Amino acid sequence: MNKEFRLPDEGEGLTEADIVSWHVKPGDTVTINQVIVEIETAKAVVELPSPYAGTVSALLVAEGQTVDVGIPIITIDVPVAGEAPVADAAPADTAGAEADTETAAQPQPPAAAPPAATPARQPVLVGYGVKPGSTSRRPRKVPPTRPGSYPTSPPGAGLVPPPPRAASPGGPSTARLAKPPVRRLARDLGIDLTGLTGSGPEGSVTREDVQKAAGEATVRSTPRTFEEPTAGPHPVAQLSPAGAGASEERIPVRGVRKHTAAAMVASAFTAPHVTEFLQVDVTETMAAVRRARELPEFAGVKVSPLLFVAKALLVAVRRHPMINSSWDEAAQEIVVKRPVNLGIAVAAERGLLVPNVKGADSLALADLARSLDALGTTARAGKATPEELSGGTITITNVGVFGVDAGTPILLPGEAAILAFGQVRDLPWVVDGALAVRKVTTLSLSFDHRIVDGELGSAVLRDVGSMLADPVRMLAWS
Repeated sequence: MNKEFRLPDEGEGLTEADIVSWHVKPGDTVTINQVIVEIETAKAVVELPSPYAGTVSALLVAEGQTVDVGIPIITIDVPVAGEAPVADAAPADTAGAEADTETAAQPQPPAAAPPAATPARQPVLVGYGVKPGSTSRRPRKVPPTRPGSYPTSPPGAGLVPPPPRAASPGGPSTARLAKPPVRRLARDLGIDLTGLTGSGPEGSVTREDVQKAAGEATVRSTPRTFEEPTAGPHPVAQLSPAGAGASEERIPVRGVRKHTAAAMVASAFTAPHVTEFLQVDVTETMAAVRRARELPEFAGVKVSPLLFVAKALLVAVRRHPMINSSWDEAAQEIVVKRPVNLGIAVAAERGLLVPNVKGADSLALADLARSLDALGTTARAGKATPEELSGGTITITNVGVFGVDAGTPILLPGEAAILAFGQVRDLPWVVDGALAVRKVTTLSLSFDHRIVDGELGSAVLRDVGSMLADPVRMLAWS
């Protein structure tokens, strides 16, 4: 019998996701918990496992297409004899992202009579599910239609039309599921499909046809390392050469970049930002970094100046708890957060990601180093989970790795402060009344002026600077 697997809710209040890549195709045999597809939400790329063992009947959604939560994306032919064991084998927190699509002619196994029908949640992979009709999304802006821009074309290769079925409550129609991603790409690039000769099955226009018409070749940029400055151009600048005579290039905004843009706009125009700057002599901190690298407790762990900046900020939060808070507009309250979930901004290939270390204030220095190292590696690889990317309470952004001294960082929504750590440079500094060459950095602290006044913001920044100038203060104040 055919089972439909619906796009699950990842438990973060997200209503849609993009299909990044399929790991299976029609006719493939799959097992329970085998990864079948990668999806990209507004926060992370997530691998979805199969809740069934059987044979793939059809892929209902093309790669690159945006799908609402609760919409079927694949059908799997499950042998009748193996239905009960498959259902039992699914984990309690992941079972139920499927919907039966048995044909009327197929015999039903004996089962107890179900209770009276009541409004129920649709089963999904994670969490408690989606109530019928509860999934909503903002209406998309529809660009003006150019004559001939949207011709009818055959469905993409590898897609098999789903069997007729009743529309699911609250879900979009079948027409939305059949929306070709190639048309979206053509619309974004301003390409008229009627003037193209398709190279796909039955003459259909493919993504490569559209890209060729736009005079571009897709080039994926290499993720930058988190600790090393980059001399090359930004990944956006490496997209591709424009076609002959092209005056502009249009880049679709989706996934992480779309989420980041919305969050930054919401923060910039909601929280009144104030940024303060402080130059600090970090010569002693750089010496402490070298000493820590030699200690057995830090064996196999990447120790950088960022570790000491993070520890100094955590100690400052303990001394000034109000800096680790948020503004509740509805309740007109300031919410002081405990514990401290320390966010670290990471420049990944997919855009800006800010994973956070849960309970960072309770970790020893060596454990904090391991957590920061693991989190940065995971985020740069695009494997950070929604849990790791949510729930942060205060953030550090290391702009020094890009070779700059300072900036005015924008707060993450729901946080009251963000600290920018600039590059460490050799500069002249007055030491005991005489000039000397010292290791100097610039700290920039942005804060929400509704919560943090100038005195508190200055105190936090001064404390962080004092601990970096003299790391022994971290021990005295811890």
